[in-house]
Amino acid sequence: MKYGILVGVLVVSVLLAGCVEQQGEPQKVAEELKIGVVAPLTGGASTTGTDMWQAAVLAAEEINTQGGVYVNGTHLKVKLLKGDTETSREGGVKAVTKLITEDKVDLLIGGFSSGITYADQVVAAEHKVPFIITGASSPVITRRDDIDTSYFFHHCPTTDDYPDSTLLFVDEIVKPKINEQFDFSDDRALRLGVVYQDSKYGEGVYDGIKKAIEKHNLNMEIVSAEKYKMSETDFRTPLTIIKASKPDVIYPAAFLNEQTLIVTQGRRDVGLNSLYLSVECNDDPDYYTGVEKWGEYSIQESRFGPYVVPSGEIRDAVLNFRADFEDKWGTSPSMMGASTYEGVYIAAEAVKNAGTLDKEKIRASLSELELSQIIEVMQNGVITFSPDYRESKFELYMQQLIWNETAAETRPKIVWPDNVKETDFVLPDWYEPGST
Repeated sequence: MKYGILVGVLVVSVLLAGCVEQQGEPQKVAEELKIGVVAPLTGGASTTGTDMWQAAVLAAEEINTQGGVYVNGTHLKVKLLKGDTETSREGGVKAVTKLITEDKVDLLIGGFSSGITYADQVVAAEHKVPFIITGASSPVITRRDDIDTSYFFHHCPTTDDYPDSTLLFVDEIVKPKINEQFDFSDDRALRLGVVYQDSKYGEGVYDGIKKAIEKHNLNMEIVSAEKYKMSETDFRTPLTIIKASKPDVIYPAAFLNEQTLIVTQGRRDVGLNSLYLSVECNDDPDYYTGVEKWGEYSIQESRFGPYVVPSGEIRDAVLNFRADFEDKWGTSPSMMGASTYEGVYIAAEAVKNAGTLDKEKIRASLSELELSQIIEVMQNGVITFSPDYRESKFELYMQQLIWNETAAETRPKIVWPDNVKETDFVLPDWYEPGST
């Protein structure tokens, strides 16, 4: 099996740091580091949950192959335990309860869907179990004040982060292109249509959109905002309402299966020939297959994907991770898998630094963590958690989907920012703007 240079360095760090024996007898510790992986392994989001589990397994095997996690004189093997949320709040609570009270895990990683995590994190808070969140993006997860959130560490961009980058791209690149092509005045406000899931995630994205417009004083107006039920399959009614508002750009806050239908139904059935944006959780092989040619020229915000590797110092590590994942599982990894893979390494590093499986000391170790970026580009090149709400910060980029004749599917190309751009943004011939 191939290993990335950076991952190899990290494993050595996890195993060897602190190997100098201290005076006296080493503290007696368990033989295993038990990590509960909280993910939707069944239900509507099972594709994402399976990817999270498979990536966690790969990370654990890499660490264990090198001897495990060195903790106060003992090498602990990483043992993963499944916590299937069943893509429901009730399933999430049941899974986290079992992991903590029956399986006796030392810490948790994962958590997909802000609504589900909002419910099941209450159990983790009551038992004071550290939880590295790698898939629930609403900032409320670490900012709510009705429970003790000090044991929760957010290792994925929040719903404040990606609307910020997405709308800066729209303002800097898309809006001038529309104005130029249709001879609009530069002071014309861009017309934004929003369709969002009725969940903490969807509401968080919608709130993040409004915050970004205000924060950057963007010349944009939300002309329509339509809410839909999670796991909806027919979006023609809300999209027809949005079409009547004459938008320039459509911003869905949707999961993969929903986003696929929004784009295909919007263009094919409703005739809403606009530019569709997409939240990062859709940077997945199934999305590029599902949107068929209807998704061509749409926009995907991302930080890790199956088909694009940004230039930079972790490029080799990313390529090796993808090759190892494909060798083991026969498919490409997606974004939630990447952050969950990193979550296992973060957990191992925190436990090694804590020198114990004491949960309070692991929590303190996570608060002080400074770990070199692994397979996702981090701000300042370091995985660390902010002192206020314990959020790690990623470098985000924007991709445009281009039809690939060989694959007979769309493939993403980075169009922003300039330091990682692969090609220029294209406004397609079929695009129809909103009203003047």
